[in-house]
Amino acid sequence: MDILYEKILRPLFFRQNPEDIHDRAVGALRLLAAFPWLVRLMEAWNQRPAHAYPVNLFGLQFPNRVGLAAGFDKNALCWPAVGALGFGHAEIGTFTLHAQGGNPRPRLFRYPGHEAVVNRYGFPNAGAETIARRLAHAPDKTSRSFPLGVNIGKSKITPLEEAHSDYTHSFRLLADHADFIVVNISSPNTPGLRELQGRAHLAQLLDTLQRENRERADRLRIERLPLLLKIAPDLTFAQLEEVLAIVTGARLDGIVATNTTVERPGGVGGAEPQGGLSGRPLLEKSLGVVRFLARASGGRLPIIGSGGISCVADAGRFMDEGASLVQLYTGMIYRGPFFPAAVARSLAWCDRKWVGGG
Repeated sequence: MDILYEKILRPLFFRQNPEDIHDRAVGALRLLAAFPWLVRLMEAWNQRPAHAYPVNLFGLQFPNRVGLAAGFDKNALCWPAVGALGFGHAEIGTFTLHAQGGNPRPRLFRYPGHEAVVNRYGFPNAGAETIARRLAHAPDKTSRSFPLGVNIGKSKITPLEEAHSDYTHSFRLLADHADFIVVNISSPNTPGLRELQGRAHLAQLLDTLQRENRERADRLRIERLPLLLKIAPDLTFAQLEEVLAIVTGARLDGIVATNTTVERPGGVGGAEPQGGLSGRPLLEKSLGVVRFLARASGGRLPIIGSGGISCVADAGRFMDEGASLVQLYTGMIYRGPFFPAAVARSLAWCDRKWVGGG
């Protein structure tokens, strides 16, 4: 299947507009989701290999260590089918309080020579209220086969000083449908968003969301929802230390490291200058962030590693540096739809050997 994709299908797809191909991929998975029996059959083979151990994290059980990164399913349309490709969790969104169309096209660019992508989508989505209604008619927490992460971000029209209110309203609308929430403050495609990574804004935002989270749990007499922060790969070590202190103070459950980069590492100097770069050139930057966070936290803060995974060995490096889970997106563009299954299978073998089961 990998040879078929890389030699025949990928060259065919790469002759077409990248955003159109993305939309068709979402449509194909949406069609697959209409056949739950087929999804379950494929999950049994791809998502839960016989040698896999479930992963317990944030009070949730993940069938394997590989997840779909945010940005693929921007409107909660196809996620029920992604387990068929081998994913052990999915992070959907980013969703904003207000519906928005995102930035004008073209906004997605491929660089095959570097196995990289630049995007400047700008959070196109139907808005948190519409997404909540859509999720209410999708498989719920008791019937889906993997944890669902919901990624929330700031609406473009919302001033920075009102960001905490914007995020809080999205949280209220979407929390009932999520297994965990990821707070996105790191996309380079919403003006001013990355300013939220600074101490002046971040502490207030996370404290506000965590207070809302606790009040919801008390009101409903349930466990607090796991809350994670997604950060950029472009922070300095001093900035990472500051973020880590704030995250620890707010008692967040983990960090997703990392989003796309505004830099052009790995010789991709000729790439589109506006937007975030993902893919192979991002790998070393993302690994460096995971390494620093794992060591600075003494390994006590769970980290989901994301950025630049183009082969099984890359995923293994994230685990070696201290990640508990990994996420993929751009790697599928270059390796095909069953790349996550191959990564999940290999990481499961590593888990089995580590615990002495083979």
